[in-house]
Amino acid sequence: MLTSSYLFANRINTEIKKDTANQLNCAIFFILLNLGIRNAVVFDIMSRSSSIEKNGQMDSEMIAALNENIKDHLRAQESNGSEVKVPRKQPFIIGKSFPSFFFLRLRVTGGTASGKTTVCDIIITQLHDQRVILVNQDSFYITFDEDTPQQVHKYNFDHPDAFNTELLLSCMEKLKLGEAVEIPNYDFKKHKMLPSRKVNPSDVIILEGILVLHEPRVRDLMNMKIFVDTDSDLRLARRIQRDTVQRGRDIQSVLNQYAEFVKPSFEEFILPSKKYADIVIPRGGDNDVAIDLIVQHIRTKLCQHDLCKIYPNICVIHSTLQIREMHTRIRDVRTTKHDFVFYADRLIRLVVEHGLGHLPFTEKQIVTPTGNVYTGVAFCRRLCGVSVIRSGESMENALRACCKGIKIGKILIHGECSNSRQLIYEKLPEDISGRRVLLLDPVLATGNSAVKAITLLLSKGVPESNIIFLNLIAAPEGMHAVCRKFPLLRIVTSEIDNSLDKDSRVLPGMGQFGDRYFGTDRVPPP
Repeated sequence: MLTSSYLFANRINTEIKKDTANQLNCAIFFILLNLGIRNAVVFDIMSRSSSIEKNGQMDSEMIAALNENIKDHLRAQESNGSEVKVPRKQPFIIGKSFPSFFFLRLRVTGGTASGKTTVCDIIITQLHDQRVILVNQDSFYITFDEDTPQQVHKYNFDHPDAFNTELLLSCMEKLKLGEAVEIPNYDFKKHKMLPSRKVNPSDVIILEGILVLHEPRVRDLMNMKIFVDTDSDLRLARRIQRDTVQRGRDIQSVLNQYAEFVKPSFEEFILPSKKYADIVIPRGGDNDVAIDLIVQHIRTKLCQHDLCKIYPNICVIHSTLQIREMHTRIRDVRTTKHDFVFYADRLIRLVVEHGLGHLPFTEKQIVTPTGNVYTGVAFCRRLCGVSVIRSGESMENALRACCKGIKIGKILIHGECSNSRQLIYEKLPEDISGRRVLLLDPVLATGNSAVKAITLLLSKGVPESNIIFLNLIAAPEGMHAVCRKFPLLRIVTSEIDNSLDKDSRVLPGMGQFGDRYFGTDRVPPP
């Protein structure tokens, strides 16, 4: 049944280069097949298509046949209860790096109806635990004057001059700086601007459009550039279905616009921009492997602070919306002591669990209650914890909950500046030199206390590579101080903040952790 249709298509393809009429004729054939219209109707319409004029225009009988049969087909789908699926527009993604977190810029482009939006929607769905926004280049079309909409069929929407590129760049730059922006909202039916929508900065920004790789200034904003490559016949079929169903246009105007503007613009502007893409995705949203690789790359970048590229011994745990909410709670000056302790304990537990994952392990086989053999692992059991008094003591309960019966030592270091740091007290396990040590201190600021504590552990015979330093937040200055002096030590943290102020406080930070956790704040929250 369907095979005969494709045999017919192959016969037409042999004639496709002869003239414009045959090119359009063949395109119509694939459109109808893609829409699922029955073969008899396809052959009937194809037999009438000989009346196509050499200039690419179609006679009224041909258009009426196309309109009527497609309407019949859509009505039949609706009566059977099946949803009429309209392909979504193609998208591209953008993002950027901030000092305190990674902000990824991605851009996805491709020809009209190539599947850009589908690709972007899948990426957004898979990044459900991150803050992701989608910005459409179509929102930045230049609006018409009062009388111009009557001549809309003569306007080239696929030309670079059709977009307000300056406004697009302005919005992207503001998002890059962490500022909220007002994004225009273009109405494709009335060709007017609707009320704009407010978009807040996010971890990942997806920018979608056909010409986002054409403009060099827009290209320079991107961390990753993606081109969605789809067969031209399929793109035309999707465009006809989208424009007739979503935008209320007739088939003749869609085909005329495609022949006069869309195809020439694709060949002149869009296709040449493919060379600027970092990744080319054939088959669009159907290419699961390519999309999965892109999503994994984005996740890796979101977890990878710039310091991780310099010091491979730094590990920042994967940030999710749950972790972000915990940070929001404990950083908020209005948070009560009860809530501060509750959310800090949750976050500490995650950091401790992640730190334990860096211990050496051996493979171990056990027998399950069903009599089957399970191959698992057994971690190193010779562990101990060392807390830096007093903030580090807040992390002891989480460590005891994860490691039953673990020994915990204590270190007290006092002093306001690096020159006056003094070891006041230390009580460590006698056999600490033969153990893996988890050093506990929730805030790494200047790194002076941490350096003093690590130096003490080394003097007790603990190998540097046996120390795992666990904290909730860290300043870049502290990271530099510790990692430069102890390159073999492992640091595990949940977030790296921006910097230190003149008083050596972490910014944005969370205040005096010990005072807030143990309830000794001098100034109660407002």
